[in-house]
Amino acid sequence: MKVLITGGAGFLGSHLAGAFLARGAEVVVMDPSVPSKLAHLAGQPGFSHYRDTVLDRAAVDALVCRCDLVYHLAAVVGVEHYVTDPLRVLEVNIDGTRNVLAACARYDRWMVFSSTSEVYGVSQALPFREDGPRVLGPTSCDRWSYSTSKAVGEHFCFARRKMSRPPTIVRYFNVYGPRLDTDEHGRVLAIWLGQLRRGEPLTVHGDGSQTRCLTYVDDAIRATVAAGVLSAAAGGIFNIGNDREVSMLELVEAVREAWGEPTSPIKFVPHAEVYGRSYEDIPRRVPDVTRMRDILGVTADVSLADGLRRTIEWYRAEAGIRPSAIGYRNGSESPKPKAESRLSEASHA
Repeated sequence: MKVLITGGAGFLGSHLAGAFLARGAEVVVMDPSVPSKLAHLAGQPGFSHYRDTVLDRAAVDALVCRCDLVYHLAAVVGVEHYVTDPLRVLEVNIDGTRNVLAACARYDRWMVFSSTSEVYGVSQALPFREDGPRVLGPTSCDRWSYSTSKAVGEHFCFARRKMSRPPTIVRYFNVYGPRLDTDEHGRVLAIWLGQLRRGEPLTVHGDGSQTRCLTYVDDAIRATVAAGVLSAAAGGIFNIGNDREVSMLELVEAVREAWGEPTSPIKFVPHAEVYGRSYEDIPRRVPDVTRMRDILGVTADVSLADGLRRTIEWYRAEAGIRPSAIGYRNGSESPKPKAESRLSEASHA
């Protein structure tokens, strides 16, 4: 099997590429980004990377026709992009998806489309079911441009359901793990880890009561692979996530514990101060994972405590932090982290 992954140089894409190489597949990555997250795959047999954009129809066509299975992950992602350049978000996420989907239809290739839990918006019909309602804010709020762009991509997928193998849609719920972006934008874990490394207060937006369900990347990738290799998944739509809800206050405490600085100060910051007034937060985000379990055969098994431990070990190695330096502040002795069971309790809250 030869697998094409658009956006394969990103966080999820790099893990997906590694997973398929481990299965013995050939992997072709299409991504104009600097391939730092793919460095561990460079030179491996069966792996290639083309630095083209999904907005280039000819380039998309040339790669899709050579592959058997296509994962379309390429997108402009990150809250800072939604509120500063919504036009770019809409152009890449909608036009790029149309190009990839059209090529897959032309060459009869199965496509898995990477969507997001953002499509549910501020719906209160919890847990979010794949066939549940979408409730969004006004179109004048730039924050909803990303959600809308992904929903349009889903509509295009459903409009192609007459293909011999109709596109499959996966909606991710707050995936984290090694190779997270370390530029401290977007994902809250990357921001907090950077602040811990510098000994700064950890910023919590709003009052910290908003909840999320974090999914460790290994669990998300197992489900993503299944969505593209199981015939029962063709034409389906799947929440990819963990249904154990945790508030931002509980999460920041778990991160401090896992890092070894349980007394690090917390600084509460209004959303408008960070993203301006064109941002609206989602109070709760909880997936119904029945389809992921029953059709894809996957459950999110990695606990929050274990996932944070693995992520922090990677982050420290990436940042070149010596173990002897961990937990020291102003020359004081490193506090011993509390029992890991407390983190597990937080992950189930």
